[in-house]
Amino acid sequence: MEHNLNLLGKKTDYAAQYSPQLLEAFENPHPDRDYWVSLVCTEFTSLCPVTGQPDFATMHINYIAAQKLVESKSLKLYLFSFRNHGAFHEDCVNIILRDLESLMKPRYIEVTGLFNSRGGISIHPYANYGEPGSKYESLAQTRLFNMKSTF
Repeated sequence: MEHNLNLLGKKTDYAAQYSPQLLEAFENPHPDRDYWVSLVCTEFTSLCPVTGQPDFATMHINYIAAQKLVESKSLKLYLFSFRNHGAFHEDCVNIILRDLESLMKPRYIEVTGLFNSRGGISIHPYANYGEPGSKYESLAQTRLFNMKSTF
């Protein structure tokens, strides 16, 4: 099975700037079945766009694939590309959601950023998407409206 992946198994070069083009996807071997994919990046870093101070977070990405799955090394390099990117926490979560939605066109996807406390406040933004006109749109609404920060 040909996957057309360019990063896996090769020397790793880390991007100095936000780089959505690093993301790669491959064919879902089970497109006829709904199943949950959970990915956790415990070393997410971005910069405050005002102060330039680093912000650290754990990113949780959950999705139900349609035809494509994200390749994990490309996801890691993509998330690392935020290291020098200035964006507020809420923006980071929505950018990641948008980029993964564009890449995979999943049935459902959600992204939660568990940002470490700075100045005594932790911020945990959450964003999701469900395929319009489907049960996944309803799932997105239900999960969003019942979201409680339990972290």
